[in-house]
Amino acid sequence: MVGPSRALLLVIAIACCLSSSAMNVTYDGRAIIIDGQRRVLISGSIHYARSTAEMWPDLIQKAKEGGVDAIDTYIFWNAHEPSRGEYNFEGNLNFIKFIKIVQDAGLYVVLRIGPYVCAEWNYGGFPVWLHQIPGIELRTNNDIFKAEMQTFTTLIVSMIKKEKLLAPEGGPVIITQIENEYGNFIKKYGDSGKKYIQWCADMAKSLNVNVPWIMCQQADAPSPMINTCNGFYCHKFKPNRPSIPKMWTENWTGWFKGWGESQPHRPVEDVAYAVANFFASGGTFQNYYMYHGGTNFGRTSGGPYLTTSYDYDAPLDEYGNIRQPKWGHLKQLHSAIKMMEKILTYGEVNTTQLGNALAVTKFSINETSSGCFLTNANQSNDANATYNGNTYLVPSRSISILPDCEKEVYNTAKVTTQTSLMVNKPVKSTKLSWKWHSEIMEDTLNGKGSFSNESLLEQIMTTGDASDYLWYMTSVTLNKSSTSWRKKMNLRVKTKGHILHAYVNNRLIGSGYATKGSYKFDFEQEAELRDGHNFITLLSATDGLANYGAFFDLQKAGIDGGPVELIGNGKEKIDLTKNKWSYKIGLNGEMSKIYLPSASHGLNWNSDRLPINKSMTWYKTTFEVPDGNDSLVLDLQGMGKGHAWVNGQSIGRYWPSFLAADSGCEPCDYRQKYDSDKCRTECGMPSQRWYHVPKSFTTKGPNTLILFEEVGGDPSQVSLQTVTIGTVCANVVEGSILELSCQGSRSFSKIQFASFGNPEGSCGSFKKGSCEAPDALAVVKKACIGRSNCSINVTANAFGPSECSDLSRRLAVQAIC
Repeated sequence: MVGPSRALLLVIAIACCLSSSAMNVTYDGRAIIIDGQRRVLISGSIHYARSTAEMWPDLIQKAKEGGVDAIDTYIFWNAHEPSRGEYNFEGNLNFIKFIKIVQDAGLYVVLRIGPYVCAEWNYGGFPVWLHQIPGIELRTNNDIFKAEMQTFTTLIVSMIKKEKLLAPEGGPVIITQIENEYGNFIKKYGDSGKKYIQWCADMAKSLNVNVPWIMCQQADAPSPMINTCNGFYCHKFKPNRPSIPKMWTENWTGWFKGWGESQPHRPVEDVAYAVANFFASGGTFQNYYMYHGGTNFGRTSGGPYLTTSYDYDAPLDEYGNIRQPKWGHLKQLHSAIKMMEKILTYGEVNTTQLGNALAVTKFSINETSSGCFLTNANQSNDANATYNGNTYLVPSRSISILPDCEKEVYNTAKVTTQTSLMVNKPVKSTKLSWKWHSEIMEDTLNGKGSFSNESLLEQIMTTGDASDYLWYMTSVTLNKSSTSWRKKMNLRVKTKGHILHAYVNNRLIGSGYATKGSYKFDFEQEAELRDGHNFITLLSATDGLANYGAFFDLQKAGIDGGPVELIGNGKEKIDLTKNKWSYKIGLNGEMSKIYLPSASHGLNWNSDRLPINKSMTWYKTTFEVPDGNDSLVLDLQGMGKGHAWVNGQSIGRYWPSFLAADSGCEPCDYRQKYDSDKCRTECGMPSQRWYHVPKSFTTKGPNTLILFEEVGGDPSQVSLQTVTIGTVCANVVEGSILELSCQGSRSFSKIQFASFGNPEGSCGSFKKGSCEAPDALAVVKKACIGRSNCSINVTANAFGPSECSDLSRRLAVQAIC
């Protein structure tokens, strides 16, 4: 039994322990302050809803190993409250669990509640049921909207308070965000927009989170909100008050991708240059958007017309693999920046122009401690910069970091990290045997819907986004004796998008879809009519709802108001717009959940005569998962457009028949200022061919794959593949330490190329230069063959004599895992 005095001591000890883990988070004009110390903070965005709970620990650990201090994530309102007052925080929506895993890893959390998020997420994260509330206006000074927003925001804050996840309670959450990028469009909302943003600030403050609140892209953010910057470059950004720090909440590591677009890339040299430039200009908080992009599972992609993959060319790829050299080069940058943390946050700064676009920015504390950024802003020429009696080779458009203003420890353009080329390998033991079933359409093709109206309805308001699909059905009676009669007439439909399939008398007469950027289009196709009664059935489909822009929530879809016309003899029009129209939301297979392998649908799947290029068809097969930890993907080349499920879990929409334009893939030069149209690859190819199958979606036994094919494809071309490192390359200067890794259990099996001297070319096309050390290949083989990781000191002592003594020597290596 514990006596009163011992019990009291025990309580005090526990209280002291708890209080010691609590953090006091404030800020001043230099930095975020944690427990009295100004901090340089490097953060990375990982969205819990774009991966799986099983992936979270590995993603977070890799971010930590990459030198990240904090994990940044949005909260996705429409995922958590799909129906008004009904909440979902299970599975990969368990953000509380996600935050606790981040905490266990010893990292901070930046919680961007929004609850508008943009994020290329469906409807910007808003539930579509908001749109259906009478009298509501979103993101403005509207009492109905503000009440809903406050209810949800308060719920999220209450949940993190209950779990003691805020920093003052011992949790990892050090920063919270309200609203998102509203300043980009506030002028279009007029005075109501200004009142709304003030309300947002007041409401956030009333929640008493006791950590700083931020508003990104909000130049007029009211106190105590901190306004922050989003973009490819933020070194010129200035906070709106001298009492707040310079913060960069979104450093876009790449870009998102739409259907019909090529693959975007952002060179790591440019990312690193932007980061170094930001810290050199007084910034102290920087967040990568994204550090891991992930996957738009289900129907979560926004746009419209955004791909299921949200890879974003991030340091961790869609599947969670380390993307090299981006991950490694930025890791080295973080280490160099952290060496100057105290100097950057407490030191005085002075910039000296050295001429010819060269400059040195020096941070110093009482002349006893200093750190320097040596910048070459010239986009064409490398330079030898002399400073403090030392000479440094600074490549064009790069920054060298000298933590003591003497020794260069890092340069943004000198990439010494390996390049990893990933390969997709078919799973040899898996041969897919398909069954199929046509979508049941007897009801809709014959005009039988769930409800009717005397007008053509707008799709989003009508469906509440419960499905991508809305059927519009009507009929018309024609008479051969009419002056407009013609056996073959043109059906003309004006639609606000995004996709349309037209049926006349049970026959598909044609399909159409909008081009990205303009989702309205006119459909016109010849149809064979008959004397008497004719059925007109139009299937309208959406592909993600708008997520960005002023009044984005008012963007319409479907055959809203039409008109719908038949063009007859002499171009005489028969207007069907004001007919009685029947409606049905969704597909029959969708409503009966045919994609669930355990459900009883009363269906007999056909196993013979596999149909090819047949629209509105469900396909079913089973597969076994290969052993090992390699990422798993579905190669859907040959398919048209549709949706895929593995064991009943959606891996998203697919559209591999939508090809990128043949043009636009020009050589990439990191020295030129980046924008999202540069450094593109895979022109003329499917915008997305491979689709992520998370291992947690699968089992050891047979797994069920179900595809719904909307426009027609060839499932016999579909295959299951693994993603792994194929080739590893590096090209590093003498004096460096070369580290190579196969990133897993695999080991190096072959060294294809190794040369220490002045090798030429790049990964995949290395060749020997005019001189080299003769033993380079043997040295690399000895160090690496049979190992999953190897490390080599790149020195003349290690590689032996060469004829390159007067040159700057390099080691180039290409190896196979």
